[in-house]
Amino acid sequence: MPGLGRVGRFALGLVSLALGTAAQAQPTKPVPPLVFTGIPDQDESRLVERFGKVATYLEAKLGVPVRYIPVKSYPAAVTAFTNGQVQLAWFGGFTGVQARRAVPGSQAIAQGAEDAAFKTYLIAHAESGLEPSKGFPQAIAGKTFTFGARASTSGRLMPEYFIRQAFPGKNPDQVFARVGFSGDHSRTIQLVQSGAFAVGAVDYSVWDLDTKAGKVDPKAVSVIWESPTFPDYQWTVRGDVDRTYGPGFTEKLKDALVGVTDPAILEPFGRSKFIPVTNAAYEPLVEVGRSTGLLD
Repeated sequence: MPGLGRVGRFALGLVSLALGTAAQAQPTKPVPPLVFTGIPDQDESRLVERFGKVATYLEAKLGVPVRYIPVKSYPAAVTAFTNGQVQLAWFGGFTGVQARRAVPGSQAIAQGAEDAAFKTYLIAHAESGLEPSKGFPQAIAGKTFTFGARASTSGRLMPEYFIRQAFPGKNPDQVFARVGFSGDHSRTIQLVQSGAFAVGAVDYSVWDLDTKAGKVDPKAVSVIWESPTFPDYQWTVRGDVDRTYGPGFTEKLKDALVGVTDPAILEPFGRSKFIPVTNAAYEPLVEVGRSTGLLD
């Protein structure tokens, strides 16, 4: 090196060696896992199968550890998201609204192609005497009725809205002989199929999945009404993930979800694909929530 004698070159080498050793001595901070959950809307074994495949897929696409944790109820999914226990969640339409209102900056980033125009089925036990109807079946009045989970969009929020429209000035307790909450859609089907309730409100995609799985006895229970459509399930992410995983991570996550093509991942969701979505798509549910008194 011009201008440096032997002693100068030796000293420079020592400085370089010291800097290199110091850099090696500082351990790289491990990237925390991206933790996600989903509302427990159906059989738990199906949820573990569904979300386990999502975790494996996202980990490969994102280059960070990804972990799924189950929750016991719809409110528990919202709480886990609110307190930062999870950074990503598969919410129903209404639970997504609740979570995003509680965590400013959070975003709905992807929904199933079918979720833009989702449906509730009203199902009835064979002995109820109820027949399929194009219009809302007024004859359900006076029967026993079960919703799904209390915070379910297709199992409670929207069916209650349609019931209140069909019976102006009355709430469900005033319309039915008895009202129950099953907790999830698969359980709703089982309760109506067994005759424990005459009528129930169920997510149409879970009805289709359980029918394909041979869990529905068509001689005991059938669909009597299909609702108008509404927005429902979606993937929602916290607004602080870019700070944790680097700029552009939210977009990378959205692209990974929208890029799912494997039927083994999509079929347990009852979805053909995931498509981009924004918070604005769920504004109609805010209005419905307020009109039914389920949202402040």
